[in-house]
Amino acid sequence: MSSTEQPQTPSTPTRPRVLVLFGGRSSEHAISCATAGAVLRAVDRERYDVLPIGITPRGRWVRVADDPDRWAIVDGRLPEVEATPEQVLLPQEAGSRELRVLEAGSPATAIGEVDVVLPLLHGPFGEDGTLQGMLELADVRYVGAGVLASAVGMDKHFMKVALAGAGLPVGPFVTLRGDDLAQDRDGVRARIAALGLPLFVKPARGGSSIGITRVVDPAALDAAVATAQEHDPKVVVEAGIVGREIECAVLGGRGGARPRASLPGEIVVTDGSHGFYDFEAKYLDEAAVQLSCPADLPADVIARVQDVAVRTFEAVDCEGLARVDVFVTPDGQVVVNEINTMPGFTPFSMYPRMWQQSGLAYADLLDELLQLALERPTGLR
Repeated sequence: MSSTEQPQTPSTPTRPRVLVLFGGRSSEHAISCATAGAVLRAVDRERYDVLPIGITPRGRWVRVADDPDRWAIVDGRLPEVEATPEQVLLPQEAGSRELRVLEAGSPATAIGEVDVVLPLLHGPFGEDGTLQGMLELADVRYVGAGVLASAVGMDKHFMKVALAGAGLPVGPFVTLRGDDLAQDRDGVRARIAALGLPLFVKPARGGSSIGITRVVDPAALDAAVATAQEHDPKVVVEAGIVGREIECAVLGGRGGARPRASLPGEIVVTDGSHGFYDFEAKYLDEAAVQLSCPADLPADVIARVQDVAVRTFEAVDCEGLARVDVFVTPDGQVVVNEINTMPGFTPFSMYPRMWQQSGLAYADLLDELLQLALERPTGLR
């Protein structure tokens, strides 16, 4: 926080107090900040009292500027939460909603209660169940998936196992841990060769296409695995699926109703230099992609995509929101690629865009998510 930015002072709001939490320790820190900037701009301040809290790349919780422009990606500049002398502390026991600020040499100072946390963190140490477990221990309500769904959704290996176990179609894959490739080179390469080409080599617990390589030559496999392991020692090697990449947004149901699915959308990479929808195409080169929503699909295929998306959401006991990515093959089959339990949430991200095209505007979608979280009981459910 700069010297010109003033932290928020304690208040006694009559509106629900929302802790907007972002940043974090993962390689998706900047994307989390950009998502938070969009949310801070759009959240209804007449309905909610907002407290933005950032997590630095080293894991320190700090009060930050309530300034959407501060957290935007501009001209390739990636925003980052900077450390300050103070540290924000969550409630320390069930039944307390009091936040405190601790600074070296001074007693902890209360800064008011929090009613619900909106965790906008992507990747490990935020989207993977670790943060959700901390909030569960404190009995603090929060938006989105719980511990189990977050962990399963983050780990592409166990996600595929869970979805296949629920009878959902997933593509062939091989999981590598540590130095599997070096210890059993012939055996591992034989298993991977059976997948065919092209291959997609991914960090098992990553997102935003960071660390992913499209492999079209077996000689490039070692380098692709090394790139993925820069972000996660566990790697998933997936068979390339011939088909269109389709996404569908899912929103939790109200009052015990089933989850709701949006109209699906499609992403087409128009610049061949990217090869696939990688980090640069997603966030730094908007001209390289064409985002189409609703996707140009027959009505019966749209219905199948929506059904698979809802069943995927239910298969991992998801709550709140998720984006389900699928492939639609030339013969109309729907194959699940992955579920993302905290998708990108800028107004230009596919999740809110799909709901916009389905009749739910960005600010209204935010309100719906916060209301779902406020209505959700704490503890086992």
